[in-house]
Amino acid sequence: QVQVVESGGGLVQPGGSLRLSCVASGFTLRGFAIGWFRQAPGKEREGVACISSSGDDSTYYSDSVKGRFTISRDNAKNTVYLQMNSLKPEDTAVYYCATDCRPVPKLPHSIVILIPASAFWGQGTLVTVSS
Repeated sequence: QVQVVESGGGLVQPGGSLRLSCVASGFTLRGFAIGWFRQAPGKEREGVACISSSGDDSTYYSDSVKGRFTISRDNAKNTVYLQMNSLKPEDTAVYYCATDCRPVPKLPHSIVILIPASAFWGQGTLVTVSS
């Protein structure tokens, strides 16, 4: 069965850290651009990180998480991670990993991370940042 499974979410205090994992089964993540996006109640879906399918594994981040989140992949484990540091209450959301992502330049100096309709994702993992 082709699927991705997200895990690692939980309750954390502001300023804390979490590492999310995205494990693929039925296919290999190598060769796919993988994105993380989040969905908070009452808010639009937001792409937060993207790692390219190219050999250099270029990474891209939304302005809201840049400098705090890091996306990486471990091909041997068929896993993509999202390291989240300095968490804020506004980071509270369900986080999903998607099997495609597109970083689109947004003037003047930032990007928007889009998740194509052709991508698929798992059930997500809930991150709650609260004291």
